[in-house]
Amino acid sequence: MGVADAMGGVAAAKSNGGSPAWQAAGMARYTFHCPMRWSDMDANGHVNNVPYLTYLEEARIDMLQDLIARAKAEDGALAAGILVASTSIDYKTPLVHRNMPVPIAVWVTKIGGALFDLAYEVYDAGGTVYALATSRMVAFDFRTERPRRLRPHEKEFLQRYLEP
Repeated sequence: MGVADAMGGVAAAKSNGGSPAWQAAGMARYTFHCPMRWSDMDANGHVNNVPYLTYLEEARIDMLQDLIARAKAEDGALAAGILVASTSIDYKTPLVHRNMPVPIAVWVTKIGGALFDLAYEVYDAGGTVYALATSRMVAFDFRTERPRRLRPHEKEFLQRYLEP
């Protein structure tokens, strides 16, 4: 199943106003404006597949930075954290370098006992969707080297961006 299928095909839609359909519907998604680098392009003149992983990482870290800081404060540096278990990207249309950052919407699609799923949409203000992606995230205890349960404050934070 592709990302668009998993997301009900909604994320690739455009509203009449030129912005993604989720913005027109007033959905709560976190938006990160990711700077592009000239070196992100490949020989074909568009952003290579590898920088997309970095774009997603930067958006995810920016969204989750408060949770990460709180975990470090409560448990000590590197005692508790969140790991990426898997990531999948569906490329929709080539993204070429530009001086303006590329917007990346991030939202939560599932919250479990020790994991949560994120979805991403790489788009522009004109409504073009360049890529759709998902990540499975796992709460982790580095001392025991095992998954841990999500804490109540973590679930509460994630609920803000939950879009079933």
